[in-house]
This record gives sequence, C-alpha cells and structure tokens, in this order.
Amino acid sequence: MNAIIINPGLMTTIQDISRNGYAHFGISASGTADPIALQLGNYLLGNKINSPSLEVTIIGPVIKFTKPAFIALTGSKFDSTIDGVACEFNKKIFIEKGQTLNIGPTLEGARCYLSIEGGFKIDSFLGATTTHLSSGIGGYLGRSLRKEDILKCGDYTKITYNKNINVKYEVNKDIIRITKGLQSNIFSENEWEKLLVSEYKVSNQSNRMGIRLKGDSKIKYADEILTEGIPLGAIQIPPSGFPIISFVEHQTTGGYPKIANVISADLAALGQLKPGDNIKFKLVDYKEAFLIKKEMNSFIDSFTAHD
Repeated sequence: MNAIIINPGLMTTIQDISRNGYAHFGISASGTADPIALQLGNYLLGNKINSPSLEVTIIGPVIKFTKPAFIALTGSKFDSTIDGVACEFNKKIFIEKGQTLNIGPTLEGARCYLSIEGGFKIDSFLGATTTHLSSGIGGYLGRSLRKEDILKCGDYTKITYNKNINVKYEVNKDIIRITKGLQSNIFSENEWEKLLVSEYKVSNQSNRMGIRLKGDSKIKYADEILTEGIPLGAIQIPPSGFPIISFVEHQTTGGYPKIANVISADLAALGQLKPGDNIKFKLVDYKEAFLIKKEMNSFIDSFTAHD
C-alpha cells in the first residue's frame, strides 16, 4: 500500500533508532529524537522495534492512505484526526482505504511518531534508514517529506494483534539531568553555580543538530580547546556564554569546551523540547546516572521483552 503526502507539515522525516559507526567519516548517528516513543509505536503494531517511522515536528502532515492499515501515534500529543474524527495516541488504530490522517499542531512537546503495520519501506543506507538532514542521506531522498511524496508501506495483514501498555510514558522536560563534561574542570565554581541555578529558554534557532539556549546569565567563556570528538548530549559553552546541547545530528568534532553532558536517560526529553520551553539543569554523579539508565532500560523491557 501507499501513503500519499497531501501536506508535509513543518518537518516530517523517516527515522529509526540511529546510524552508528560512521563518526570518523563526519556522519553522526542521527536517528529518532525520542527513541522510546518510536519503539513504543512499533511495539503496538507488532513490528520490529527499530522499524522506520515518521518523526513529526511541531506541526504534522496530512496523509492519505490507498489501502486499509493499522497505525499508531506515539510521543507528544498532537491535534490529530482521521477524516475529521479525533484519534487516540498510544493505541493501535485502524484506517480505511481512502481515509486521510491529519496530524495538526502539537498540544504538548515537540515531536510525535507515526508508525504503520509492516513499517515504511525505506532502503537502508550505511546500515540504517534514518534521515540525516545535514548530510542529505538516508530516509526519503535524504530530506524531509514534501507535498505529493509517496511512501510505500507494509501490507495490512488482517491479523488481530493487540498489545497492552500497562505503564504510562511521559518525559520531564523541565529538569534535565547532567554529569560533568570533559572540560568541566576549566570552569570555576561560580560558573558552575550559574549553570545549575539559571533557567534557560530554548531558542528558535534550535534544530536536530543542536539545542541552543538563552537566558539572563552568561557563563564565562573558557579558551578554545583542541578539536576533539563531541558526544551526543554534550553541553558546549561558546563565546556567547549561552549553552548549546549537541543533539542527534550534532557535528562529530568541535573546539568549544564541554562543561557537562546530558545523561542518556534524559536524551528523549531533549527530543521533546520546543522553542520557548524553559529548562533547568540538575547535576548527578555517574552512579546515579547509571541507576536512572537502568530504570529506563527496565521500562523499555516492560513493553519489548516479548517482542
């Protein structure tokens, strides 16, 4: 079957978990901004957990389906309808041949995910289907979707497949937990205090490469360092004094000092930040970060253990 893009929305892309192992070529892992939401959608439909889905940002697309299908919407809630009738999130939904799904503006966070039974049929590139926009590779022609694009999808099987989610998936976007970064020692206690007590606002210049923050208190810029690798979630301090959080399509190397790093369990929360959101940072030690990660893994296992 096919899904025809009537209106692409603000930015809709094909994503899977990530494309790993190519940082030495200057290609970051990319992948879904909210990996838990993507996996949940595929689980609800009986797909392989890493099947490609549509990542929808801020304002969603209008899509017409040429055959019946089961779909699922996960992640932050968007104002979504099928032929004008509201549809639920985190549920397996049946859509008839010829019906139109309209994913409108967000009601909560930045992103939601549209998964379809059988997955979207996308060729793999360097081991993944994820779209890397800054490199123009992967996904659908290496770009976000446009009007009249046609996506091939897996066939509707007519097999009853019901999965129940006994836990509610939510992310706390207000407090982002961090550990000390690679250059944490070159920042004074005063600058660290600024980072931890300040409330930052997400800039409208943020994207999948980096989340730019602004606020009332600048952190004193330290000297540039020798160019080195940048991990996902690194908090860099540029000359402006306002932090930049490296995100899924971050550059692989850079010379700005890294004061801290977002813990892996809170990376999904970064994916749900939208311009204008306010956040604060909370410093945790590595032991606590490990325990939080363990809790997150247990949560994922609770709905994927029998996949």
